Amino acid sequence: MKFIQIPIRLKQLPSLFALLALIHSLGAQAGLSDKAQISLLTCSPSDEAVFTVYGHTAIRVSDPLAKLDYVFNYGIFEFAKSNFIYRFAKGETDYRLGITYFENFLAEYAMRGSGITEQVLDLTPKEKNKVWEALQINALPENVTYRYNFFYDNCATRPVALIESSVDGEVRYHHEPQHKSFRTLINYYMRNQPWLIFGCQLALGSPADREATLHEEFFLPLLLEKAFDKATIQTPGGERPLVAETKILQENNPVAAKQTILTPGIASLLFLGIITGLTFLEWRKKKHYPLVDCCLFTLAGLGGTVLFFLAFVSEHPATWPNWSVVWLHPLHLPGVILFAVKTQQKAASCYHFINFATLTLLLAGWYFIPQHFHIAFIPLVICLWMRSGRYVARQGTRNL
Repeated sequence: MKFIQIPIRLKQLPSLFALLALIHSLGAQAGLSDKAQISLLTCSPSDEAVFTVYGHTAIRVSDPLAKLDYVFNYGIFEFAKSNFIYRFAKGETDYRLGITYFENFLAEYAMRGSGITEQVLDLTPKEKNKVWEALQINALPENVTYRYNFFYDNCATRPVALIESSVDGEVRYHHEPQHKSFRTLINYYMRNQPWLIFGCQLALGSPADREATLHEEFFLPLLLEKAFDKATIQTPGGERPLVAETKILQENNPVAAKQTILTPGIASLLFLGIITGLTFLEWRKKKHYPLVDCCLFTLAGLGGTVLFFLAFVSEHPATWPNWSVVWLHPLHLPGVILFAVKTQQKAASCYHFINFATLTLLLAGWYFIPQHFHIAFIPLVICLWMRSGRYVARQGTRNL
């Protein structure tokens, strides 16, 4: 999903205030003319940044008689805002409606290499003015901010909801749904970002594996664009297409994604190879390397703490339940203390036994768990399973 942050310098403030004042004054004095057009703008995905891989949606309002041409964009966020990362992880990110001149909007995406498609909507003058009035109401200071949700309330879902509520009838969609889960849908857009896929696979729980309905697919701009192509407006007087005309404003000229050799799959296999080699060396020399366990389980505990926060504290609706907390959880951190203290070897043995048994069941039932796991998780789980199994076997041999 494309989220634009328009930098505002002090010297730009007068023009910004003038723009807002002009919009409100136009709405207060008169509605749109008969020559006005309302369009849905769809920007193609880009691998330039994490927040550009899904594309973007905005609404264009143009009226040549009133000499206005603005883009209303629900994807504005302030990264510099205090505690942004924490609030984003917790699901308390506030986005806002931004307004910019159409030519500025085009210029920004031209620099990024993203294509822009414009779908001019087939609306009556009354419906156009309802959209215009709704946008002005949303731009008011008390309404401009909203609580962002990636799947259910974002820069694409807001425009479609506004358009649907403004037509004098019912918008009917004749586009065939993808019949895919939320996870599968977003994985396609992240296909050139393997580490981003890995992170999302880890953070998202089983709710992301539910099949999205046609209307729920609209959180992705390109799918919304396809649905609008075949959509119609059903009224008591008949039926008409939702889109009157489709224009290509800018051709897609994306920047080639940087290819990485060290993918999550390769990295996890290398990590497994290192742990396996150290475990074999430990067995061969009849020694124990507690530092290996301390480092491995510390990493797992830290990762588990982040995952625990997303699953149990965050307000994101798709992060719980998350079966990854079975192998990656914060309890590994107190386990490290048991490993490091010689007087707690019995307790450490119990911890490793429980962890070994749990991970054995997890690996045995991997394909029966109601959640899709990234293939790169398996070598990492095996690392923890192997070290716990080695510790249990070593302690058992000692007790013979």
